[in-house]
Amino acid sequence: MTGLFDPLQVGPLLLPNRIWLAPLTRCRTDPRHEPGPLMAEYYGQRASGGLLVAEATMVQEGNSAFWNEPGIYSEAQVKGWRLSTDAVHRAGGRIVLQLWHGGRACHPLLNDGRKPVAPSPIAISDGEVRTPAGQQPYVEPHQLDDNELPALVKCFALAARHATAAGFDGVEVHGANGYLLDSFLRDGTNRRSGPYGGPIAHRARLLLEVLEAVAAETPLMGLRISPLNSYNEMVDSDPIGLSSWLAERLNDLPLAYLHVMRGDLLGQQHGDVLTPIRERFKGVLVANMGYDAAEARSAVASGAVDAVAFGTAFLANPDLPERLRLGAELQAPDPATFYTPGPAGYTDYPSLKAQP
Repeated sequence: MTGLFDPLQVGPLLLPNRIWLAPLTRCRTDPRHEPGPLMAEYYGQRASGGLLVAEATMVQEGNSAFWNEPGIYSEAQVKGWRLSTDAVHRAGGRIVLQLWHGGRACHPLLNDGRKPVAPSPIAISDGEVRTPAGQQPYVEPHQLDDNELPALVKCFALAARHATAAGFDGVEVHGANGYLLDSFLRDGTNRRSGPYGGPIAHRARLLLEVLEAVAAETPLMGLRISPLNSYNEMVDSDPIGLSSWLAERLNDLPLAYLHVMRGDLLGQQHGDVLTPIRERFKGVLVANMGYDAAEARSAVASGAVDAVAFGTAFLANPDLPERLRLGAELQAPDPATFYTPGPAGYTDYPSLKAQP
């Protein structure tokens, strides 16, 4: 019976355990979106995870959606990320970078007046975005023309090349949570016609083109999807059908793993997407959202998934694998510090060894 602490082969990497760090946006860069020593400390602290998936990182200048999230489009950013990859590798860990375009969740006040972009001109109407001028409503995005899409594909490919130069062991393409690639994938936000709209095969075209381009620039490529998640006002008329089709199609690509957010952060959409994905996808399957230690052990032991990615539990417990191995109590995260600057609620969660 497979356990959480059994090794797992993922592409060229042999992982020592199946407890992953999920990508968590923390907004700790400087205004130029350059990672620094504080981020290196944070990731180095969590190096015991089987694989660390670093946070959503801008592939192109001008698509900030969070304010002070990292980028990977400049040489300074590559140099800054090298601090984190070196810290993780010195501690014996493995780390990949999540490549991301914010799409319609971006805001002009975060991007020198640039309008956000999307498959269709549909604004996020529920919620606001944090900007230097305070909370602001989202704006209607520019509908991308078909002839604008090849340049975006090139941005993802170049970002993967930069990630390799920064010392990452691979990349994870962000195809989830209502950001650019996900907004093309799901029919609630993709209302266009032509080669990138309509049936699933057309809506998935941009994602597949990105994956093909990125694969040529990295030794390891993963993909994260969220077929049920309604965050950023996302919905699809047939999430099970979409998941099933995509899982089958992804077998044609050199994908090291598929990372699935199994549910809905807002609890609005329900269903089982993991089972049809597991039945069709032949590679390594990683699941995320709401797992405790017992369910994670059961999911891996049963073969339902190959690994489990933990978010806020790993945020608040830098030595999470050791705590799970010992059955130790987990520290609770502080949501008030999720996106604030500085070490508070970031690098000051103690490990078991550091506690009196």
